[in-house]
Amino acid sequence: MESRNDNPSEHTELVPRIRILAVDDHPLLRDGIAALLENEDDMELVAEGSNGREAIELFRTHTPDVTLMDLQMPDKDGIEAITAIRKSAPDARIIVLTTYSGDAQVTRALEAGARAYLLKNLLHQELLDTIRAVHAGRKTMSPALAADLAGRFGQDGLTAKEIDVLRLISEGHANKEIAARLGITEETVKSRVKNILSKLDAKDRAHAAIIGVKRGIISL
Repeated sequence: MESRNDNPSEHTELVPRIRILAVDDHPLLRDGIAALLENEDDMELVAEGSNGREAIELFRTHTPDVTLMDLQMPDKDGIEAITAIRKSAPDARIIVLTTYSGDAQVTRALEAGARAYLLKNLLHQELLDTIRAVHAGRKTMSPALAADLAGRFGQDGLTAKEIDVLRLISEGHANKEIAARLGITEETVKSRVKNILSKLDAKDRAHAAIIGVKRGIISL
């Protein structure tokens, strides 16, 4: 990509470019990222991928300074790709790009080793600053996302057994069916459903399933 500087070779020597890998299964999103980066003298898009497996292979080939990673992708999702990359490159600087603001998704991404978590609808506002911050060794999060998480701080999390019940609720199973699938009594299911509704502040089972998906606790 060309620099806006009158003397590109001289500018490149003075200001080393941040080499970036972008991985997302939506071509239009990748095109948008490329358009944002091409006007930045200190950044260079070195490769693009469309799934988690490509992300791992392209990282090994190009060893980028910063990787932009979608979460929901075919052939290994973003969490699997981040985990695999950091096994061989523990210092890899990875920014998660996603449409999901769920707190469970954020937690999984950060635990996998992501340095930043950015919502796709805010890319034009925050992407460039986030790339520079992560490249400099800082961790960062979209202010809008941070505010959303702060609003949920202190809420009790669901236990693994309650998440199992919630997942089956989202699939449309009744208490009797859930009990049979999990090998527990129907009374136990009812107790867990009660806990789920209370913890998620949900009006009913359907509302609990919606909240679970939105927060990234379960996926459909």
